[in-house]
Amino acid sequence: MRILHLFKTYLPETVGGIEQVIYQICQSGIAHGIESDVLTLSTDPEPRELMVGDHRVHRAQLDLHVASTGFSLSVLGRFKALAAEADVINYHFPWPFMDVLHFAARINKPTVVTYHSDIVRQKLLLNFYRPLMNRFLGSADRIVAASPNYLDTSEVLARYRDKTSIIPYGLDEDNYPKPSAERMRGWEQRFGQRFFLFVGVMRYYKGLHILLEALRGTSYPVVIVGAGPLEQELRAQAQALNLEHVHFVGRLGDEDKVALLQLCSAIVFPSHLRSEAFGISLLEGAMYGKPMISSEIGTGTSYINIHGETGLVVPPSDPQAFREAMRTLWDNPQLAAEMGRQAGLRYQRLFTIERMGKQTAELYAELLDSKRRKVPAL
Repeated sequence: MRILHLFKTYLPETVGGIEQVIYQICQSGIAHGIESDVLTLSTDPEPRELMVGDHRVHRAQLDLHVASTGFSLSVLGRFKALAAEADVINYHFPWPFMDVLHFAARINKPTVVTYHSDIVRQKLLLNFYRPLMNRFLGSADRIVAASPNYLDTSEVLARYRDKTSIIPYGLDEDNYPKPSAERMRGWEQRFGQRFFLFVGVMRYYKGLHILLEALRGTSYPVVIVGAGPLEQELRAQAQALNLEHVHFVGRLGDEDKVALLQLCSAIVFPSHLRSEAFGISLLEGAMYGKPMISSEIGTGTSYINIHGETGLVVPPSDPQAFREAMRTLWDNPQLAAEMGRQAGLRYQRLFTIERMGKQTAELYAELLDSKRRKVPAL
């Protein structure tokens, strides 16, 4: 079975949550006899084809980028050619230009839309895009959401509930490096074994300004891993609040990130807007058996983190509630350890790469079988 994935950005040029999910879908399909290709846009598309992991990536020239949407004149021809060789087309939403490509190419293959997120920020443009979006989603054979929470709270998905499947994102712990003893000692000497950890890109919806405000007047050590457009603003906020116990360590390699995940006492994940549709770095914390603090935003974050079981869930944009949750875990290490144990068990039960690969392969096979049954006998 051959699957073509389509999204506006991909590895190795960009590294984000959706890119990681596409990578895991492609890699996990191998065990089920699935060959995957990814078509994407690039500012520098040479080489036009390359291998990422065990799947091939095809890159077309990015000609224009407006309101988080990439446009390309050359991608339509590439898409038609690749789609002709594929058994199933797997689109990754949102990317409005992708909807145009779908109809321009007159795709008649089985189609899956992996629905990563509602369009949250571009509300004005959404009014113009909505007719095309509804036509595109209506034309898909199947839509996939990553959590029942998101399906229950998305006004868009409510229209397509009857053809939406839930397949949670999965991670493969074996793909993460094992930090050396020397690397572990280095970070332990710097931060000890009792600190809160945040990992992620410093974007508007990550809520780091809420975390910093929650830390006002406390001495809880917090390590912040990552970079992004709000980094300088957040550093200035931490300085203004005299948060000497907050440590910005920048973007790190995987071995250093894993070392900090293993050493930390809990994960803090203050995302406060629905743009945070799932939370891969939150799931990484669960994979390493860490208790979590997150906010209730009606998305997959509260499918990963179950309040009172795997961690604590607080109202969004509420620094005082977030501070109280940190105090609870800090003052009750046995409770925190038990929540971390439950987080690890929940990861093993619901979020492994094997489970995601099996469910995705079954979905593809079901679509192909349904298409064959509809073809009239000669």
